[in-house]
Order: sequence, then C-alpha cells, then structure tokens
Amino acid sequence: MRKLTFGMNLSLDGYVAAPGGDLGWSVPSDELFQWWSDRVGATGTALYGRRLWEAMSSHWPTADQRPGATPAEIEYARRWRDMPKVVFSSTISTVDGNTRLVTGDAVTEITRLKAEDGGPIDIVGATLAAAAMRAGLIDEYVLVTHPVLIGDGTPFFTALDNWVNLAPVETRTFSGGVLLTRYETRR
Repeated sequence: MRKLTFGMNLSLDGYVAAPGGDLGWSVPSDELFQWWSDRVGATGTALYGRRLWEAMSSHWPTADQRPGATPAEIEYARRWRDMPKVVFSSTISTVDGNTRLVTGDAVTEITRLKAEDGGPIDIVGATLAAAAMRAGLIDEYVLVTHPVLIGDGTPFFTALDNWVNLAPVETRTFSGGVLLTRYETRR
C-alpha cells in the first residue's frame, strides 16, 4: 500500500491561504524551498485539486526558461514537470503535461491509487485533502508553520466526525522561525 501524505505551508492560526487565495505570507527561504523541491523529487504521484493545480500549472511548466531563474527554481521546475500528477475537478475538461484528470469521486480514486504499487503519494490542496481526511486515508501530515497570523482563509484541517490520533515523527526549524512538524496517523 502506498503512503498518502498531506503537507502544505500554513499560518500559525492554521490557514494555507489568506482570503482570495493570497499566499504572499508563505514565501519560503532558500533552505525551505530546497526542502520542498527535494520532497517533490521523492514523490511518486501528486494529487491536486483544481485551484492549486491552476496556480502551479500556470507557473512551473516553463519556470526554468524564464530570464533570471535561479538554479533552485530550474531544479524544482524539472522535478515538478517529471512528477506524475492527478487533478481532481468537475469544472475543467483537460490537463497537460505529466498529468491526468479525474472527474469522478475523489475518495474512490485515492483509495484505488493507494492500493497500487509505486512511490509515495502527496496530496496538495486543502479542499481535496479534506475529503481524504474525512475518509481516513491520510497516513502522514506535514505542517510547515510560518510565524504569521492571517485571521481567515482556507484552513489546513477540516471538521472531522472522529478523532485522528497522531504520532510525531519529525520536528525541524527553518530560518525565519518556520517550523516543520511531521505526524504519522496511528491506526
């Protein structure tokens, strides 16, 4: 069974995006950007909701060809393009690159993907992750907490019907007081 991880940058008050989808508060340091890049390089498949897919796919497919692209951006763009991706949406009809579109039930498809052979799966996007959370499919949570309060927006966690017991597996501090915490789901 493949491991499913949900990880994102979040504010100290638990939001992954400010109102209007604003991510300006979460600009990573070089060290944190490299950590995210290494994570993308190790991911077998990434699962995207429509909104985050549209944001990422509008930039990363050609980011390495932009004037002034840093070596880290070039590396991330290559890794992102190479990583197999699945987009879950009922409102778009096509995706491109190393990506396929799923318009049906997300929980059913995520369950099927977890049962396949292959590398680890990352779920990116809080709305899509909420469905997997409620279904008990997430094996690991990665919280990259920035020392900022944004007051409102898209929450990292969703309302749950049952408790989810977690075991801490890693804590690391990045520059600027950004704290990485990883937790595995206790089953």
